[in-house]
Amino acid sequence: MGSVGKIDRGVVTVTTCWADERVYYPLHAVPYTPAHHFPQGRNDPDFRTKLRIGAAPAREAKQAGVFFRAVAADCDHGDQDGFRSELAHAGLPFVMALKPGHGAWSHKDAFRPTDAARELARAGPNHPGDWTAVTRTFHNGGTATRWAADARLGWWGPDGTTRPVVAATDPATPPARSTRYLATNLPRPGSPREATSRHRAADPAEVVRIYGIRHWIEQSYKQVEDELGWADVQVRSDTAIRRHQTLVNCAFSFCWDTWFAPPPSVDAEELEPHPPERGNSHVPPAPNGLPAPSDPGRPWLVGALDHAATPPAGMVDQAPAHRTPGPDQRPRHRKTHRPLHPGLTNHR
Repeated sequence: MGSVGKIDRGVVTVTTCWADERVYYPLHAVPYTPAHHFPQGRNDPDFRTKLRIGAAPAREAKQAGVFFRAVAADCDHGDQDGFRSELAHAGLPFVMALKPGHGAWSHKDAFRPTDAARELARAGPNHPGDWTAVTRTFHNGGTATRWAADARLGWWGPDGTTRPVVAATDPATPPARSTRYLATNLPRPGSPREATSRHRAADPAEVVRIYGIRHWIEQSYKQVEDELGWADVQVRSDTAIRRHQTLVNCAFSFCWDTWFAPPPSVDAEELEPHPPERGNSHVPPAPNGLPAPSDPGRPWLVGALDHAATPPAGMVDQAPAHRTPGPDQRPRHRKTHRPLHPGLTNHR
């Protein structure tokens, strides 16, 4: 668990998140129940793996009318043929990472994605061969050139139902740390599958772009867990966990709605002074405890294009907030307001 820096027990929740280059938004969240809670363990009919749980919310998002280009997943959780088969059977497009050692068995040796990348043709910088230059644009305005190409991995190929794509920073000798191996069911433009596929064709550049958006999912976890308390669900029942996560998603939705809402207009009547209301007209002084030294303008979680730093980093860069004086620091002989009559506050 990254939050505690060690291996420890925790609550696992499978989530789906909609994202593009600008925003991200949580869709569904389903707590994962470990196998030892079921009478027959992993053989119990009610037990579901995290991947099987993940396929169901993806289908529910489509049924709810949520539009998305493809389902994206990394190789830690999505590198399983069964998971891809469930998505394909549900009519969902996907772009998923493959582990470099994902073997496609042929004869006596396993043919791996690293072998497929080495077989791609390239004769030099001016003759890229099978590779296509891809320009990646980051949220801080910077750009970088990547190279992508359709590959063959066993029975997978550019015109197959599952299509391997390799993305690397150096096509001559693809580095191990900066090379990504992807699998998608989006057809290749101009392939025989383009006319019969239910999904719109995507060239290697778009496949790489879709997988690059997946990193916003990790960003959403940081914001939701650190800022809104998603992870504060230990030692609770299953129902309490679901209620807590629903409230967190409501808070998340409120922040996005406030961020995109236009600034309120000020009417001329609001600028005119109004007579004081009946009763105590004395306004107590504002407390010293301020959330921030300056007004941020409008609340937000993350601006994918407008802000390079995330909110936690932005909070660190600001000056510390003023501390509200404790009871022992307040004047002991200050005047207190008389309480209102119960009849004035007991609204029914």
